[in-house]
Amino acid sequence: MTVYFIGAGPGAPDLITLRGARVLGECETCVYAGSLVPAELLALCPEGAELVDTARMPLSDIIDVIAAADARGHDVARLHSGDLAVYSAMSEQQRELTARGVPHQIVPGVPAFAAAAAALDTELTVPGVGQSLLITRVSTLSTDMPPGEDLASLARTGVTLALHLAAHRAEQIVEALTPHYGSDCPTATVAFASRENEQIVRCPLSRLPETLVAADIRKTAVIFVGRVLDPSTSDATDSYLYSHARMTKLRADRDSSR
Repeated sequence: MTVYFIGAGPGAPDLITLRGARVLGECETCVYAGSLVPAELLALCPEGAELVDTARMPLSDIIDVIAAADARGHDVARLHSGDLAVYSAMSEQQRELTARGVPHQIVPGVPAFAAAAAALDTELTVPGVGQSLLITRVSTLSTDMPPGEDLASLARTGVTLALHLAAHRAEQIVEALTPHYGSDCPTATVAFASRENEQIVRCPLSRLPETLVAADIRKTAVIFVGRVLDPSTSDATDSYLYSHARMTKLRADRDSSR
């Protein structure tokens, strides 16, 4: 039997992938975090499936539940919010399952930053302005950042940032980023992206702390920082995809192949 780590998407029930929905509908046991995963997704589980909410369970108990279901011959859906590649706390579970000889696979989902960008109606890689996106977070007492990955060090790149798990550290963000991005750099924060209670706030970097406080945004948010967020920037250029040079090359290639 197999444990499937399934990315449930950023919040809206219909943003789970077709593969995720199909696999979820085939698993006799579904292990999920009730505080993060939309309850509507549980309706996709087969009739009679065992549903286990892990919101208040320690890792050891979660692994015991999964291993027991596997021993009963069940395929198991381990349902996570967003996508498993970023801040999913999946690695710890994989290590434990591997140690017990329990096979597992990953079914990717829509990541939170992608849903947040969609809410902003924007592309995060704009030719002439920015072609890189750096996904990171800030250090906290619970989980520190490795050497060289502190926000001030990463800010030296100057690329567009997508900050997760950071809304409660707005002052720290401003202090670390201002020397590299400037106090007037645009920011856009999306809380609860794709959900009914979605919030969007925009402000210059210098006003980020007061803006988040005024909107009561403290968690479940993605903070973008970068010049690509300014739709009026004069540096933006068209993609090579639509350029005259590419069209000319395509016509030349077509003619030479005749």
